[in-house]
Amino acid sequence: MLKILDPALATVAPSIRNRLLAELAPDDLARVAPYLESVELEFGLVLHEPNARIQYVYFPTTGAVSMMVVSPDGAVEVGSVGNEGFAGIAALLHADFLPTRALVQAPGQAYRMKVPVFRMLITESDTMQQLFSRYTLAFLNQVAQSVACNRLHSLESRCARWLLMTHDRIDGDQIRLTHESLSYMLGVHRPAVTLAAGVLQKAGFIDYTRGLIKITNRPGLEGAACACYQIMRRGYDDLLQSGQAVAGAATFSSERRAHVPNAADSAPS
Repeated sequence: MLKILDPALATVAPSIRNRLLAELAPDDLARVAPYLESVELEFGLVLHEPNARIQYVYFPTTGAVSMMVVSPDGAVEVGSVGNEGFAGIAALLHADFLPTRALVQAPGQAYRMKVPVFRMLITESDTMQQLFSRYTLAFLNQVAQSVACNRLHSLESRCARWLLMTHDRIDGDQIRLTHESLSYMLGVHRPAVTLAAGVLQKAGFIDYTRGLIKITNRPGLEGAACACYQIMRRGYDDLLQSGQAVAGAATFSSERRAHVPNAADSAPS
């Protein structure tokens, strides 16, 4: 069950918790904030199923959401969303359904907004529409880069790339993840993931215990990753920050971003 957190969180500077919200002009942010609801993203939570009507768009502040294609032969990740964007691009593209499952792969928190409200706000602001359209292009570029990466690069470098992208989106250095889950993310069988993770662990880049991966040497992991990681990350930076800088928007360094600590636990609604 999705946990609803303290409603006051939606008024506590959302612009410093999600990069996309950070790019909004002050007037747009003021219009958006009253409609944001703070929720907890628990590991394994499904935000929407394939071809089911999307009720909400989600703006992660920590954690990661995977877009999964599910078939009788298995499941594979085709894209992911973290604090650089939002889940539910169908709402922007005048569609109500997506063929993918949105699955929380790294727990964290997010703001959510009802789809009809999101569409209303978008139509009332050209600057918001341009910003979210730029993000959608960045996300589609990520999907295209992932296709090329899966075809051209070794499993070890792809595994390092995925771990780095997830590390950018979470608090701390520990990623709750099983080899089975990682096999879905990389589109390979579990034994292959076990071997790839073993190579990274032997090199001293990660430490793996049952269900938990700890990043122990990030520079080393960056060296082990293929160039796709930097390409994807630079794509979000360039597209989200292109054009005239918005006065009052929070700035983010090119280094790994510091995350706002998680809010105190709250009881389920």
